[in-house]
Amino acid sequence: MSDALKPLTGDELQAMLDRSPFIAFLGLKITEADPAQELVTMSCAMRPEFERGAGTGQWHGGPIAAIIDTVGDYALIMALRRGLPTINFRVDYLRPAIKTSLTSTARVRRAGKSVGLVDVDVFNDQKALVAVGRATYSTLAG
Repeated sequence: MSDALKPLTGDELQAMLDRSPFIAFLGLKITEADPAQELVTMSCAMRPEFERGAGTGQWHGGPIAAIIDTVGDYALIMALRRGLPTINFRVDYLRPAIKTSLTSTARVRRAGKSVGLVDVDVFNDQKALVAVGRATYSTLAG
């Protein structure tokens, strides 16, 4: 297998994450990268900048959406070895995330020639599902 076809490792994915100022600000950390299952899991600690209201410890939906988009993207990046633009994504918020870190798991549902589809589940520290997302990304080489 040529190097161009080998999936990126968790360490390589983390290095890519850390090169983005915005993603570095989010503080996403790879906890699992499983190319055989087409699955990536990342954790993210709560920060005051992510709060819905000052001092509440409740996550604002914006950072959760950014996490879903990023974790979904990196599930495809693992196999394709390059950044991919988002076409569309949606989020369903199921319960508030309060005074907790978040763990997000993305599973590739389709990695087609032009579009990839990824589902993302977001859990709190008690492993309760707080949000789900579905995203599409352009997989066209270019």
